[in-house]
Amino acid sequence: MSPHSEIPRHIAVVMDGNGRWASKRFLPRIAGHRQGVESLKRLVKAAADRGVAVLTVFAFSSENWNRPVEEVSGLMELLALALSKEVPQLSKDGVRLRFVGAREGLSERVKKGFDDAEAVTAGNDRLLLNVCFSYGGRWDICNAVSRVIASGLPVTEANVSSALVTSHCGDPDLIIRTGGERRLSNFLLWQAAYAELHFSDRLWPDFDEEALDNAMEDFASRERRFGLTSAQVESGKASVL
Repeated sequence: MSPHSEIPRHIAVVMDGNGRWASKRFLPRIAGHRQGVESLKRLVKAAADRGVAVLTVFAFSSENWNRPVEEVSGLMELLALALSKEVPQLSKDGVRLRFVGAREGLSERVKKGFDDAEAVTAGNDRLLLNVCFSYGGRWDICNAVSRVIASGLPVTEANVSSALVTSHCGDPDLIIRTGGERRLSNFLLWQAAYAELHFSDRLWPDFDEEALDNAMEDFASRERRFGLTSAQVESGKASVL
């Protein structure tokens, strides 16, 4: 990255391709998920080193519950193991963990792991890592609207935004999807309204620092207008200088 490039404050990632990575190597799908954890560890360090403040990753969607039972069970075991093994190092590295998504259906072991990880890392401020687990964008929007109505407030964009599970960190500037697919797959649908999208053909276990830098360079080359004209954007920049 050029030192003069604009750094996205908040990057969100759809970590896609673990199963295909394993299949190409004639390995069980869970082997791809294990390798995906290693890729995530690499990304967390790289994002923090590059000055990113918030990293949000799509670890397990609402729809993933429909996958084969043995794969879901293996993922839960992998998650529990990763929490016990990786959280101390993440905390040492200044990473704050937040888990966002529905807790129903999760084992008590996993839910306790979430709570403990959030408590242990609560004081860290180098990088906020949001792990979207049992999360869906439509679920998030419906829950947010329900909360707003229950509170007696009008259903406005501002009130819905403040009721989303990511209200603590704001919307992503850049959304990356790996694995060659070109869709959001129910990820941060409301929050993605003005995010820049970057699609990588690399399968998630192969996504490395170079791939992250490519995505960030792509982001830095974009003109973010938020509904304005280019002239208005340039005028606004000039007025700030």
